[in-house]
Amino acid sequence: MNRLFTLLVLVLLTKASFAQTSSIVSFRSMGHSDNAIMGMSGATSYYLRISPLVQLNGSKLVLYFEPSQALIKESSFINILINNQATYSARLTRDSLQKITINLSNADLSPDKFLKVQIKTLLTISNDKCRDLDNPAMWVKIKGNSYLSLIKTNKNFFNNVNISNSFESKRAIVYPKNPSLQDLKAVAWAYARLKRTSSREIYVYEAGTLPDSIKNYIVVGAMGSLSSDERNLIKVNPQGNQGLLYLHKSISTTVDTVTNLVDVKGKLVPVRSVVTNIDPKEVLFVSGGDNTGFDKAITSLGNMNILNSTYGDYLVIDKAENHFFANLDESRSKLTLKQIGGSSSFLSGIGSLKTSYNFKNSDFSFTPKEVEIRFVGIYSALNPGDRGFFNIYLNGLLISSERLGASGKLNTAVTINRYQHHKYNTLEAEFRFYPSSGNCANSFTNFFCEIDVDKSYLASKNPFITSDLSFYQYPEAFNSGTTKLIVSRDYAKHAAAALGEIIYELNNNINANNFPEIVYSDQIQGGDLKQNNIIALLSYNDPLMNEFPDAPIKFNQKFRLYNADNNKVVYSLSDSVSNGLAQIFYGRSNNATLVLTATGAHPAKAFLSVSRSITEQLSTLSSNVCISDINNNKYLFNINKSSENLEYVDTKSGLAKFWDNYNLYILLGILVLILVSFLYVRSRVQSSQDLFND
Repeated sequence: MNRLFTLLVLVLLTKASFAQTSSIVSFRSMGHSDNAIMGMSGATSYYLRISPLVQLNGSKLVLYFEPSQALIKESSFINILINNQATYSARLTRDSLQKITINLSNADLSPDKFLKVQIKTLLTISNDKCRDLDNPAMWVKIKGNSYLSLIKTNKNFFNNVNISNSFESKRAIVYPKNPSLQDLKAVAWAYARLKRTSSREIYVYEAGTLPDSIKNYIVVGAMGSLSSDERNLIKVNPQGNQGLLYLHKSISTTVDTVTNLVDVKGKLVPVRSVVTNIDPKEVLFVSGGDNTGFDKAITSLGNMNILNSTYGDYLVIDKAENHFFANLDESRSKLTLKQIGGSSSFLSGIGSLKTSYNFKNSDFSFTPKEVEIRFVGIYSALNPGDRGFFNIYLNGLLISSERLGASGKLNTAVTINRYQHHKYNTLEAEFRFYPSSGNCANSFTNFFCEIDVDKSYLASKNPFITSDLSFYQYPEAFNSGTTKLIVSRDYAKHAAAALGEIIYELNNNINANNFPEIVYSDQIQGGDLKQNNIIALLSYNDPLMNEFPDAPIKFNQKFRLYNADNNKVVYSLSDSVSNGLAQIFYGRSNNATLVLTATGAHPAKAFLSVSRSITEQLSTLSSNVCISDINNNKYLFNINKSSENLEYVDTKSGLAKFWDNYNLYILLGILVLILVSFLYVRSRVQSSQDLFND
């Protein structure tokens, strides 16, 4: 009987392991919020990454969209293309919020495992196409709560998942207790690799603190530092000087109790039920037979060619290099539109035909002072009476416009200054065509245009050089020369996630080849601070803080910052809230220096908060001090040695501190004494007058 029962359990578990479940993934969770399609004939595209554990047969795409209230719905259309194939077309209905459901199949998946969804519209307001051309009321908004209903299956889990496609599912990194510098380096590069894959938050845990709810994660550490349970999951034994990437895959069954609301006679009644969850588990180990091998595995994390071509469950690394970056333009002063992600697209029609490109200052070798933007392309020659223009927009502002002619060739350029471009920029090229009078209705396909992304380019004219560094110049200021990452020994384990943010930013460009060395602050020699660019993550009482005389703020002393206009205190250092402070400046050898410090009970969160804050699109070009707490409150300042809005509290004498704390009470006491003295003298005078009168 027991054998029969055991056999039944095994059969049930085997069937459960290949069970199918559905999951809802919204566009918003994939980084796509509400997106408006503008114009009479507009289009937008979504590239949605599909997990190898998803089966598209039986899955669904559900689109919610909101059309403009001004549209004539019966004469307006929406068209859906999936993987470049026409899938759905329909007129708009009168509903204010509309829904489209499309059944998916495995044929809809592109070879690179993306689901490409294109949405095209043809809209009208007046039934007169010539009058509708530039009406701003012509739009359809694709809602961020659109979603994919995906069928998840474990049937091919062990065959479909490998190292090359496993990073998309990882959301956490685990490192050993009391981590070494190599462990921190591994966390930083693993963090940077995950952040390049997804915009979701990445969590970093010390060994033994990982929540049970997280099934897919990365473990870093040499074989000798892994626990016995972790080593038992690795079926490959690396030798000395060998690095190892190993993907452990397993399926676990968990039983849980859930509460669902069930409609019973028109009322929603909570009903509890027991469900069995089939959870695939993936653990990617970044390890090595010894420290030398471990370092080779870490180096491989920075080599996208290795990671993207590892289709097995493990990779033993005998040699690791990153010389493949050398074939790119080292100076990076000239970037083609193709290099920044642009692709050639053939456009046709009338009205506005736009193409967008995105670029960052960090794509260049240095922060550019001026950027030449050149567009080369072709367009259909204009007939007499036709009107055509080519417009260039930067971050939503029109910066250039020129008339098109009969040549059909485009070659135009505009130069922008440092006040016009930001850390992150959106560049738009617009062909605007209006046919001659009386020929509008029949000319919608007569005009065509195309930008040549290989010949069009961005060129930095000269570097932006100032006497003081600012966060506007981060991270480009660290592109030239070598960079050292310095951490306080007692704060090293708190700096793991922040180091990941920094490594990511240093390599968040088209030529990611910045591999800084990580050292402890007590290992720094005198010349190190002058011969290298420096990024230091220090405790506020680290002695190395005294080696930065050019730092805007001495963070190892309590200070207050004042508003220079009204002399009011705008920030006062307090240990009651964990604060992170970042300051960027030139060192004694004119080398770029960034110092991050943290206080309070949560230094890891403080380090991470401020490391993220300095990478955001800042509103000023001159901020060199950033203070950020763990509650995401941020403060930006421009501080120099002669600033009158900085005051150190600890440097005051006891009498000065006593006066600062009690000056109001002292002044009030003096005022009371003066008043009492006046009343006393007055009473004495009055008594004397009374005696005289008597």
